[in-house]
Amino acid sequence: MSGVLLAKAAILGVVEGLTEFLPVSSTGHLILAGSLLHFNDEKGKVFEIVIQFAAILAVCWEYRRKITQVLCDLPTKPSAQRFVINLLLAFLPAAVLGLLFAKKIKASLFAPLPVALAFIIGAFFILWIESRQNKTVIHSVEEMTWQTALKIGLCQSLALIPGTSRSGATIMGALFFGLSRQAATEFSFFLAIPTLFAATLYEVVKYRHLFHREDIALFFVGSVFSFIFAFITVRALLRFVSQHRFTSFAFYRIVFGILILITAYQGWVDWSNG
Repeated sequence: MSGVLLAKAAILGVVEGLTEFLPVSSTGHLILAGSLLHFNDEKGKVFEIVIQFAAILAVCWEYRRKITQVLCDLPTKPSAQRFVINLLLAFLPAAVLGLLFAKKIKASLFAPLPVALAFIIGAFFILWIESRQNKTVIHSVEEMTWQTALKIGLCQSLALIPGTSRSGATIMGALFFGLSRQAATEFSFFLAIPTLFAATLYEVVKYRHLFHREDIALFFVGSVFSFIFAFITVRALLRFVSQHRFTSFAFYRIVFGILILITAYQGWVDWSNG
């Protein structure tokens, strides 16, 4: 396998790791990077599945103590049971709507204008949320009610629209419904685990015929970089939210939305190849 191809794998792994858990849409960035690197064919789609799985593992590793504790307490402690039920309720809306409408959404919305609009509208949504005096009534994920979890899950389902950002929708939704910044960010990370695991499993089954043994080195390199940079991003974001608002991400989204329109108009990137 050529060094050039492995270098592309490393770059895309970095892009996935940096953007999966930030409110900026990893899908949009992977489309751009994959197109510019000429790595957006069918093999590229399979590669994205693998490196997304590696990014999930980074979250699992960061929260390994919490996850282990919840699993140990699940049979006997109501707090652990409530936490798992909240995650499942928050996961359900995106899972159900994804199964029902994912093909139609992909066919009609993976185009430059809808993706760019999703980036820009999402930016104004962030600015609006941050301009409000959001009253914090939930300071930790353990305090959440099932009603709040379900509402955040409905927000996550908006991320089925390309360019919206799963983490952006869940974090902003959580802030709107009264979670502290720390709790909102942590719940977004926890919710990513069942959501992205399910999405990865679905895509693996769908594209299983494209997995080949000769691609192991490619997948390994991309996964390592995805894991490392996702781990760094998760830790950095947790520190960031304790002292900063998300407005900088909103302005970044506006710039990126404009970039989408420019690259599409100039024919540099095929934004329908999602």
